[in-house]
Amino acid sequence: MMPHQQHKACHHVCVSTGVHTVQLMYGCEMDDDGTKRGYDQHGYDGEDFLSLDLNTATYTAPNSKAFITKQKWDALKIGSQKKAYLENTCIEWLQKYVAYGRDTLVTAPAVTLFQKDSSSPVVCHATGFFPRGVEISWKKNGEDLHENVELRERSPNQDGTFQKRSVLTVSPEELDKNEYTCVVQHSGLEKDLVLRVADRRVLNTGRRNLNTGRKLNLKVKWNIESHCSGALVGVIVGILVAVLLLVFFGVGFFIWRKRTEKTSGKGGRSYT
Repeated sequence: MMPHQQHKACHHVCVSTGVHTVQLMYGCEMDDDGTKRGYDQHGYDGEDFLSLDLNTATYTAPNSKAFITKQKWDALKIGSQKKAYLENTCIEWLQKYVAYGRDTLVTAPAVTLFQKDSSSPVVCHATGFFPRGVEISWKKNGEDLHENVELRERSPNQDGTFQKRSVLTVSPEELDKNEYTCVVQHSGLEKDLVLRVADRRVLNTGRRNLNTGRKLNLKVKWNIESHCSGALVGVIVGILVAVLLLVFFGVGFFIWRKRTEKTSGKGGRSYT
C-alpha cells in the first residue's frame, strides 16, 4: 500500500487517537503449466481489511469499516493496477530469481537398477533429486511398457531432497529374451536418463557371505572344541601321573620304615 493510500484508509476507519497497525501482504505464484496466481491482502489493527479479487480486479471488504475504502479504490482502478503487477512484473521477477538460483535449487537424481536376487523384481530407484517432480517409466524393446509395473509413492530424504522407485516384475526368462530399460525424467537432467536392465546389480552376495560365515563359524567352533578337548586330556593325564607318583612314594616310604623298624628290633635283643 502506498503512503497516501495508507493515510486515506486510516482516515476512513480511525475513530480514536493512538497507535494503529496497518498490515500488507502480497505475492505471486506460477505453476509448471504456466498458471499464474497472485494475492494482495490488507489488515488493520490485527483484523482483515481488504483483499483483492483477481478475477474482477476489485477489492473485497469483510466488514463495514473497510467498505468506504473499497469503493474509493475500485473507483480509482487500484485493483486493475495491482492485478497487472502481480500477473506480469511480479512473475518476471519470480522467474528471474528462480533462474539465478537454479544451480543450487535443482539437483539431478542418482538412479540405480537392482534386484535382491535373480528371480526377484527389478527396482529402478531415483534419489537425491530436487524439486520433487520426477517421472520414472519402463520400455520393452524400445516400446513403452505399462504392464507388470508398480510405481511407488515419492518420499522425502533427510536433506530436503526426494526419492522414488518403480518396480518391474517379470520372469528371468523374459529379462533374458527382451531388452528392458528404465527411463528417468527430471528438470535437473539435460536429457532423459536411460538405464539398461541388463546392467542391473544383483544383490545376492549377502547369501554367499552368510554361508561362508557359517563355515567359518563351524571351523572356529571345531578348533575351539578340539583345543578344549586336548587341554582336558592333558589335565587328566597330569592328575593321573601325580596320583601314581604319590602312590609310588607312599609305598616306598612304607617299605623303608618297616625295614628300619626290623633292624632296630634285632639290635635290641642282642645285649645281655
